[in-house]
Amino acid sequence: MQKIRAAVCHTHGEPLRIEEVSLRACLPGEVEVTVEACAICHSDISYMDGGWGGALPAVYGHEATGRVTAIGEGRSRYRLGDRVLVTLIRACGHCSPCGAGHPVACEGDRSAPPTLTLGDGTAVEAAMFCGAFAEKVVVQENQLAPLPGDIAPEPASLLACGVITGAGAAVNTAQVRPGQTVVVIGAGGVGLNAIQGAHIAGAAQIIAIDMLPEKLEAAREFGATGGILATEADQPGALKALTGGRLADAVFVTVGAIPAYEAAPALLAANGQLVMVGMPHNGDTARYDPATFAALGQGMIGSKMGDVVLARDIPWMIDLYRQGRLKLDELVSARWPLEKINEAVQDTRKGAARRNVIVF
Repeated sequence: MQKIRAAVCHTHGEPLRIEEVSLRACLPGEVEVTVEACAICHSDISYMDGGWGGALPAVYGHEATGRVTAIGEGRSRYRLGDRVLVTLIRACGHCSPCGAGHPVACEGDRSAPPTLTLGDGTAVEAAMFCGAFAEKVVVQENQLAPLPGDIAPEPASLLACGVITGAGAAVNTAQVRPGQTVVVIGAGGVGLNAIQGAHIAGAAQIIAIDMLPEKLEAAREFGATGGILATEADQPGALKALTGGRLADAVFVTVGAIPAYEAAPALLAANGQLVMVGMPHNGDTARYDPATFAALGQGMIGSKMGDVVLARDIPWMIDLYRQGRLKLDELVSARWPLEKINEAVQDTRKGAARRNVIVF
């Protein structure tokens, strides 16, 4: 066991504590990564607040980059010193969803002995199979993707969740096609990437909806062709005014807000899809009219992690970044040391930050 510093949650809704914890050695099939950067996702905050339950004490953080510093026994595709992306996608590779090319829906046994313990021996949950608000992590090798040397740790960390969740929802889940009209509700970290994904896929009209005018302006930098304030009483009318009378072929809800989910169906054209990306707290419910969906041939579909396949999508997105077609650097709002993680979380809660990143 080695000692590392980590931001530990002991009670939901209370500040994280920076303390020393023990990290166990790698088992076969596992890799130790010394973390260089870990972004703060709203999913981390939902867990911190108790919105999705989860065991305590826990270390959150699941959008990370770093270098391989130890490898478990057996064969590995990685070597000491390799730069890697650390994700929460832990896929067995053998179950039906994995075999069908949907590793984010893995049904295999993904359990493993705890990697972290407190000084008194209490097990600490490495949340979402990562626990990357820490100096080091031990994860399964299948949770990693190799990173080239020409991309900085902070923007690269966003590829672990925020970028693939948003862009993947557009490209993989909804399969946006050239000429379509797209609406993205929420122009935050995930929403901006859904906009980027729709733009890359060739959507003709991409309309952002958000509470803040400045976020609608930012959405244009990422490919939006227009914007609507969420306070607009007649959002379908405002959408038609921007698109020449068209409603949306796909509406992406990228925030975990029930009002957004209840407003979204009215923006759909016939045969359109409502793509559910943002996750409300457990138990929250939305109301909709199923007769309208049936009569107009519309659909609802959930999108988990953009239905990403790491070996396929991460190299593709890195190529897009190198070509200047996928923005990553512009998504990083600020860099924070681990000691100021609680201030970074509070700043993220305000809603203006695209992504705050903890740097080591």
